[in-house]
Amino acid sequence: MRLDQRLIADMIKPRTRVLDIGSGDGTLIGHLYRARGCDARGIELNMELVTRSVAHGLPVVHGDADHDLAYYPDHSFDYVVLQRTLQAVERPREVLRQMLRIGRYAIVSFPNFGHWQLRLRLLLGGRMPMTAVWHTPWYETPNIHPCTIRDFLELCRQDGYIVEKWMAVDEDGERAPWRRSIRLANLFGEQALFLLRRR
Repeated sequence: MRLDQRLIADMIKPRTRVLDIGSGDGTLIGHLYRARGCDARGIELNMELVTRSVAHGLPVVHGDADHDLAYYPDHSFDYVVLQRTLQAVERPREVLRQMLRIGRYAIVSFPNFGHWQLRLRLLLGGRMPMTAVWHTPWYETPNIHPCTIRDFLELCRQDGYIVEKWMAVDEDGERAPWRRSIRLANLFGEQALFLLRRR
């Protein structure tokens, strides 16, 4: 599993109901089912990945986070997960609202566009940066709403979401030693994870 998937799995209590939005090939769902006894399901836009997941016996349906979440009933899951997908949806604010309507908790991971290397490359090169996390050219990227850790926290504040837990990590798996400082995490964290709930 990717680093963010391992950290997400650690946030989820065993034997709970989980909806993974943008579930990819179903790696996280499979792990939650086998290792934690969760009733884990997925929704994925890429039909090839849906087919691969279903072929492995995983309950994944074809769907679009921007439009299909409205059809899920209130409070139908304990956790709703959005792994590295927030920056690629058309309406991130609405997707978050739907996640916290459907689930008791929302877990969100995203690449941090405030990372110092991205800032420096943009400043010195004057072009959209390319890194291990942001690895597609601007004209091909699905990332239409890049944000920083501070941007995301401000959105949570505006919409009244409680941040139960957060962390900033680098791509190699090292947790940031600046866990208590949002400003430093925003500067040095390559990706962020948040566990949210409603007030």
